Amino acid sequence: MGAQGTTGVTEFVETGACELLVTRSFAAPRELLFAAYTDPRLIPRWMTGPDGWSMPICELDLRVGGHWHFVWRQSAGSEMAMRGTYREVAPPGRLVSTESWGAPWPDSVNTLVLTSDAETTHMSLTITFASAEARGAATATGMRAGMGQSYARLDALLALVLRERNGA
Repeated sequence: MGAQGTTGVTEFVETGACELLVTRSFAAPRELLFAAYTDPRLIPRWMTGPDGWSMPICELDLRVGGHWHFVWRQSAGSEMAMRGTYREVAPPGRLVSTESWGAPWPDSVNTLVLTSDAETTHMSLTITFASAEARGAATATGMRAGMGQSYARLDALLALVLRERNGA
């Protein structure tokens, strides 16, 4: 469905020389989706990638120049960490940050844009890599499948929060 995405379907399109555009639509208000990306109480409940992973560390300072740091842990004990710096924080529609996986991975820039109509919020996440090679290496890690699983968890979390808000 292009730039707006389809509810419940994560779409990935390589754009430009080194970008990856990720789109998906969610049956939730834009403010709630923005909170899911910025509230350290919500992030570990959905952004865990493939089954068997958790996020024991979720730290963020949500302001321009503020830093974030996430650590994922696999049930077997291995860990993966990422960190970055917020470049733009404009609730509830835009969030721009750097992302560093550490050496040998070059940093990327993630631009999240949320738009809405009626009861649907459309997510557009543009990941700008340092090069086409860096984009290829990142996507070869299984990133697309992990992101798809995380967004499916996010769908469930958003539905739960909305039911709780409505007293159901």
